Amino acid sequence: MAAANVASKTTMQRFLDGVEKVGNMVPHPVVIFLILIGIVIVLSAILGAFGTAVTFEQINPETHAIETASTGIRSLLNVEGIRFMYSSLIPNFMSFTAVGLMIGAMIGAGVAEESGMVTALIRKLVIVSPRWALTYILAFVGILASIAADAGYLVLIPLAGVAYLAVGRHPLAGLALGFAAVAGAFTVNMLIKPIDAVLVEFTNDAARLVDPAASIGLASNVWFSIASVLFLTVVIAFITDRMIAPRLGEYKPDTSNGAVPDQGATLSAEESRGLRFALFGLLGLVVVFVLLTVPAGAPLRNPDTGELIGNSPFMNGLIALIMLVFLVTGWTFGIGAGTLRTLAEVIAAIEKSIKNMGGTIFLFFVLSQFVSYFTYTNIGTVMALSLSGVLQAANIGALPLLLGFIVVVAIIDLLLTGAIAKWAIFAPVFVPLLMKLGVEPEAVLAAYRVGDSPMNAITPLNAYFALVVGFAQKYDKSAGVGTIVSLMLPYVVWMFVLWTGLFAIWKALGLPWGL
Repeated sequence: MAAANVASKTTMQRFLDGVEKVGNMVPHPVVIFLILIGIVIVLSAILGAFGTAVTFEQINPETHAIETASTGIRSLLNVEGIRFMYSSLIPNFMSFTAVGLMIGAMIGAGVAEESGMVTALIRKLVIVSPRWALTYILAFVGILASIAADAGYLVLIPLAGVAYLAVGRHPLAGLALGFAAVAGAFTVNMLIKPIDAVLVEFTNDAARLVDPAASIGLASNVWFSIASVLFLTVVIAFITDRMIAPRLGEYKPDTSNGAVPDQGATLSAEESRGLRFALFGLLGLVVVFVLLTVPAGAPLRNPDTGELIGNSPFMNGLIALIMLVFLVTGWTFGIGAGTLRTLAEVIAAIEKSIKNMGGTIFLFFVLSQFVSYFTYTNIGTVMALSLSGVLQAANIGALPLLLGFIVVVAIIDLLLTGAIAKWAIFAPVFVPLLMKLGVEPEAVLAAYRVGDSPMNAITPLNAYFALVVGFAQKYDKSAGVGTIVSLMLPYVVWMFVLWTGLFAIWKALGLPWGL
């Protein structure tokens, strides 16, 4: 039987198996980041000793003025560097927002999971959805989850695993699907996101270097974004069904590792009553938030502009809404289903959820030091500017330059994952350059969106990569970095190639990028 399974594997599946095997031979993620910290320290000392530096123009995030700046490699082995490493140990961890987001989300998610609401809700979704459509629904919702910033990583990805388990499919395929949707398409959405306002503002600042009257709006990429969401939904679902799921094969749950056994796509009377109670709880929460957001001068609107979507307390604190949705619906489900009735039981569920994150929190502590040291040394910034300088000097046509720009952004995304930080550097270089070649600023921003997203699913600097490894270990104790990389490589490669192709066709046909 085993021999037959091996023989039936395609060349690609055998290659990915090899990637997984090699990847899982690497040390524990904590050890990996400790090694990377050592490499950054040594490299910063060597490059700093040679005076490595670059001069460039960037946008000041506060004044939006174009400023000339010079950045050099800062050594971590000189007096200032040693002081920084010693004094920033705790501040680095405290300022690592992924920790707070994760704990906040898990307070609610822990209650929802312990009460049984998550499993019941997923099974309800399975009952009302055709089996073939589940993958597409999860991919679509995962892409739209970026409206809630990083909350999609904490909510959608584990839910996708549970959903696949509920229909008897391999939960790792569900996790991979969720990760690809949330991370690989992070910069596009059918709705205007808070990050769009910043990206558009930086684009306008750069465009005015060429044309003082140039300006694009928040919806300047909306048509391309909507098309990208629909296109990537199909791509992600196709890869999951045709590449990932066949390679993983049948899932045989091991209850000893804490995996949730498949309970079938049926609901008990208690679960149905619990879902009704959860709906009542959700409606009550909606009423509260309507009162906090809809009236003029409502507390969660921007106190200066009155806007709700964009830079407002509501959008800036959206993780609180996510937490409350799961907390309220999880508890009300528990009351209806008889699984969580008292406040003491709710608190116990939260404590259990937080306790299970001990290893992840320690990993985040080490990861926060690496990210801080890497940022301090300016190694990523110098590499980004050096690559952009090479591309700028290539003297090629507009479309090839745009495609080359996408490639450079993708490469840099392995080192600098922040979409805003990269665009602050790239915008004043490429927006004016391409405008002089007759390319509209909207096209440059759209190209940036394509290059900035797919690599998020395999870069170790994605703060949530390690968290996804932890999700996978819930279903497979042997899962490691290699497991996730091997699962995500097909998504990254095909999303990058096909999405870039969509961009090229869109540009060649002269289709409008947005409003």
